[in-house]
Amino acid sequence: MSPRRERNPDIRTGRHVAYRLHAHLVFVTRYRRDVFDDEMLKRCEEIMREVCAGFGTDLREFNGGADHVHLLVHCPPKMALSRLFNSLKGVSSRYLGAEYTGRINRIGTGSVFWSRSYFAGSCGGAPLTVIRQYIEGQKRPI
Repeated sequence: MSPRRERNPDIRTGRHVAYRLHAHLVFVTRYRRDVFDDEMLKRCEEIMREVCAGFGTDLREFNGGADHVHLLVHCPPKMALSRLFNSLKGVSSRYLGAEYTGRINRIGTGSVFWSRSYFAGSCGGAPLTVIRQYIEGQKRPI
């Protein structure tokens, strides 16, 4: 019998899949207005953690500045990332807009809280050069 390997907590498994997919997201406030303070960032993180849990994803890291937030999300392979991004922005916009109406209205972003654009980048794992070398080094059958 072969000894079992220890489970890597970073690798999640499903019935027929093992995966480790991380996405780095950046959302910017409309017109890059300085809206966030520490209290509002904490509330934004709570909201985004709830949304991620609803999608079966893990929000691994969250932080931000006065006009943007960064998220590190661990995603299942079957999920459409754009649906998650739109839900994160939509739900957080509604909740933050309702809870911090005075601050948001004073800054002048109107009813729209986030910019329409966002950044999404895959991250984690080996650098592309290492993966490329590994694939090139595979032995092809003749």
